[in-house]
Amino acid sequence: MTLPYSNGVNHTPLTDPATAANIDIDDVTHFLLELDALKRVNRRSYVTKTNRLENSAEHSWHLAMACWSIAEQFEIDVNHEKLLKMALIHDLGEVDAGDTFLFANSRADAHAGEREGIARLRAERGNGIKNLSEIWEAQETGRSKEAELLRVIDRILPFLLNLNTGGKTWSDHEVTRSQVTGVLRFIKDSFPSIHQWLLEQVEYATEQGWLLDRYVVKSFFCLSAVYNLLIIFLH
Repeated sequence: MTLPYSNGVNHTPLTDPATAANIDIDDVTHFLLELDALKRVNRRSYVTKTNRLENSAEHSWHLAMACWSIAEQFEIDVNHEKLLKMALIHDLGEVDAGDTFLFANSRADAHAGEREGIARLRAERGNGIKNLSEIWEAQETGRSKEAELLRVIDRILPFLLNLNTGGKTWSDHEVTRSQVTGVLRFIKDSFPSIHQWLLEQVEYATEQGWLLDRYVVKSFFCLSAVYNLLIIFLH
């Protein structure tokens, strides 16, 4: 098969020669390899139909595609370029900081390490994205429609992976029903139909035993304690 760009036809140069003359290609490729490092950062979610963990680069691509699809399907008035840039960059700071599990005690402090990672990459030789830090900050702390949609989808995707991998991550880390409903609560206002669907799936996951129900666990221990006291009393 002959590709259209390899048939000997002359093409218009993509770059201005004067601009290109001032750019060191070694620097350009250096930065591209810095970006590649995100593939080495594993998350806690499992890729469907496999036994391996998803990495942060895969998650970022999945998030970008999901945001694009949902924005168009639900006819949400957002700037698609801004949305996709936010999605692609949102976990880039994990190149240095690593991934922090959603239910980890250190979750609230994760943004600090990621912000430092973004600052380093922003200053790295070969970086052509001058507003790297601004875009990251916009998705991290901004209140735009794009940032809000991104946060919703960022919660949905690992949830969806858990549902389709037998709740493996939830089970591995003994995640509770209340923890999951807690991190999904903010979606109720911005996306009620999706929030309702999520709650229905939480019930299913709890019935399957993938999510711990603390109320049931506490009730079991209370009944066990009463039973033991009765045994002691009867003897």
